[in-house]
Order: sequence, then C-alpha cells, then structure tokens
Amino acid sequence: MAQELADLNAEVILLAGAGRAILLQLADPGVGRGVAEHSTFTDRPINRLKGTLTYVYAVTYGTDEQVKEVRRRVNRAHVPVRRDADHETPGYNAYDPQLQLWVTATLYDTALVIIEKIYGPLDDESADAMYRDYAKLGTALQLPLDMWPKDRAAFNRYYDERMAGLRASDAAIRVGRGLLYPQHAALWYRAIMPFARFLTAGLLPDHLRDDFGLPWSGRHERRFHRTMKALAVAYPKLPQGLRHWFKNYCLSELDTFSRRAGRVSA
Repeated sequence: MAQELADLNAEVILLAGAGRAILLQLADPGVGRGVAEHSTFTDRPINRLKGTLTYVYAVTYGTDEQVKEVRRRVNRAHVPVRRDADHETPGYNAYDPQLQLWVTATLYDTALVIIEKIYGPLDDESADAMYRDYAKLGTALQLPLDMWPKDRAAFNRYYDERMAGLRASDAAIRVGRGLLYPQHAALWYRAIMPFARFLTAGLLPDHLRDDFGLPWSGRHERRFHRTMKALAVAYPKLPQGLRHWFKNYCLSELDTFSRRAGRVSA
C-alpha cells in the first residue's frame, strides 16, 4: 500500500466506526449488562470515547510509561464492573478474558472495515500486521495471547460464529439508544449525531440495526454508499497532521498527566 500501516492506525477517520464498535460490544450479554449497571457512558459519551481511544493509541504507539498509565486507568475502571450469577442473571466480570476478546474483536473488525472502505483492501502483509497490532489491545489487559485467534482465518471463523447468534438485550438497547439519542450532551455533539447515527446504521449488520431501532431503507443504502465513496476520494487528500490530530492530542495529554503525576514518559 502507498501508506505505512502505522499511519493507517492513526487515522481520525476510524472515529466513523466508533458507534458500530460500541453497539457490537453492547450486544454481547455480559458487556451489555456490565455497561448498563456500571457505566457513565450515556452521561459522558465524549469522555468515555476519548478514554477508549487514548488506550488504543497508547498501546499502539505509546511509550512504556504511557502503556502502564492507560492499563492502570482501564483496570481501575473495571474493578467495580462485576456481578455474581443469581436466579436473574448469569453474572459478568469486566476482567473476563472472553469479554475482553469480544471487545478487542469489535475494535479490530471495525477498524478494518473503515480502512478498507477508505483506502481499499489491504494486501496480506499489511492485513497480517494490523491483525497482530490489534491483538495487543486485549493482551495488554487480561486476555491471554493464546485466546486471540491465531490468524485472520481463525478470527473470521470466531467472529462469524459470534455474530450469527448476537442479539441486543433490552439493557443493551437502553444504553445504545441513550448514546445514539443523547438528551444532555453539548449542543455541538447533538448536532453531529444524526450523521453519526447514519454512519453507524450503515456499518451495522441488518439484525443489530433492527435491534437498536435504526431506520434503514434502499434510499439510506444508496446515500451511504455515495457518502463512503466521497470520503474515500476526499479524506486521503487531507494533510497528515489533520488526519492524525486526535492520536497526537490524546498522547500529548497523556504525557501531560504523567508529568503532573510525577511519572515521566521514557
């Protein structure tokens, strides 16, 4: 490919898939219950999204100290997200490697979908390298390396099997609808949400689009394909500094925090 894979992983266009990845995660019963009962996602969607992406950028590009800091943050946030099984629920635990495997899988698959819509299909070497990079997102926490499917073919089998039976629960739908139709977010955030909902709906499989109540029709489908084609032409022409600004901002802010906390990035 014309660009290095490392450049592609930093592209701000990956934000276009944020809604898709979140809804796929919520559709897992354990993730959906945990988020519904413990998360402030719907109250602070921007902060939560920024926290997730800071983790992704630090693990992919960061120094050892940056990786340690984001691991501390994530593990601290996960401590209360657990519930023992009872007669009403099978329970959940944010440290569960199976749940972390699914979350990582949604991040990888969504990034791949967006990148290939904008830049075209990856060659095998680049696709393998990207796949290895995304394994780090889970294994930096509690996901054992041998649980990450050994190659892309194995991943596709795992992912297809999970998707076949994936349906959003009532709890997941409540959280998802709260994110898609925010009531108390800043005005600018509410202003961009119609377009964000449109992209999210276009990127989701039909059954989950229906579960979360996102309207879709042939007209929507045609508009979606025109939009992605236009982005594929226009976006790569933007200056790299603009395309990578969010990654640079998140890592710079992480460094600022580390200095103030007395932890100097190496």
